[in-house]
Amino acid sequence: MDRADVIILGGGLVGLALAAALDSSGLSAIVVDPADPDQRLDAAFDGRTSAVSSSSMRMLQATGVADHFPAAGCPIRKIQVADGLEPGGLAFDPGEEDEPLGWMHENRHLRAALRARAEAGKNLWLLWKSKIASVERGEHGVTVALEDGRQLAAPLLIAADGRNSPMREEAGIRVARWRYDHMAIVSVLHHELAHDNVAYEIFYPGGPFALLPMTDDKKRHRSAIVWSVKKDDAPGLLSLGDDDFAEEARHAMGGFLGKIKLAARRSTYPLGFHHAARITDHRLALIGDAAHAIHPIAGQGLNLGFRDAAALAQVLVEGARLGLDLGDRQLLDRYQRWRSLDSLMVAMATDGLTRVYGIRGRTASAVRRFGMGLIDRIGPIKDRLMSEARGTSGDLPLLLRGLPI
Repeated sequence: MDRADVIILGGGLVGLALAAALDSSGLSAIVVDPADPDQRLDAAFDGRTSAVSSSSMRMLQATGVADHFPAAGCPIRKIQVADGLEPGGLAFDPGEEDEPLGWMHENRHLRAALRARAEAGKNLWLLWKSKIASVERGEHGVTVALEDGRQLAAPLLIAADGRNSPMREEAGIRVARWRYDHMAIVSVLHHELAHDNVAYEIFYPGGPFALLPMTDDKKRHRSAIVWSVKKDDAPGLLSLGDDDFAEEARHAMGGFLGKIKLAARRSTYPLGFHHAARITDHRLALIGDAAHAIHPIAGQGLNLGFRDAAALAQVLVEGARLGLDLGDRQLLDRYQRWRSLDSLMVAMATDGLTRVYGIRGRTASAVRRFGMGLIDRIGPIKDRLMSEARGTSGDLPLLLRGLPI
């Protein structure tokens, strides 16, 4: 039987980030995932990108993940928020001398870096193409049986197995969930004029249009888009030819980046919300999408998962130094207290934004623009919102401050 300090179910972005964090502090982990990561090695860019907040980037640097990036990310130095193409709006601009608000990365580069860091780990075992036959969470530990007959044991099981988490369901943890009447269309555009490291969030009654700066590709300017559209409108936009779709995107952004061409294929996914009633159970902790999933309106979904990983890693490392059983109830309660309020507040804030900006009419638009103008002039409120975008508000785990545990 193979033993480790924890067993992580799920080798996605958040699961591997936790594995790297634990390995950096000397704790061991077995990562179990049914996927074959080699199939992704030579995959073409699929247009999927992520905004990594500055605090999340500190964690990736502190745990050695950033050393394995195959390409540099693009810093986000300013966020411009607008209500449609109406004048006015809100700008978050910390200045050139300050830390960027975040970095844009291609998801394939994030996956490659996290996998390379995990493979370099001295205390990590990666069991790819492995399916679970059974899980037993007993009084004195956890036993996982794999379909190939291998037996794994640890004091704690961590579910990083996605929004439809089988372990969450098995534990009987209730989930609040709903679907939005929207689909997200994601891709990357080449554009004529430079983006100047500015991210744009343009709100329309039909859904927000996000334009996110990317690194140049062969001297051609690039930006990622996340376009939330009504579910009934998505098939029509997806059926357009590349040039016609690019023209629709150019119109949605007001044409301020000049001529537009598609730089990656389009993909789409339904938008939904879910939030687990609790994120722990007997010898079990949930992280990432297993615990919560939110609207992409503020680009915080992945960063919430990284914050889970940083907090749980610190709880476990400090518990291990005290000689505690890593599945002990008091450790899990500390993780629950630390993460539950923050994740709920971010989830409800993004849901509220989605609903407020979905109200149609000129009066509603005027009220929104008045509110944005007011925030733009009130320094403390604006600074707090910038801290939220960076992920630097609240009781930050050490890794999110760039410090070792």
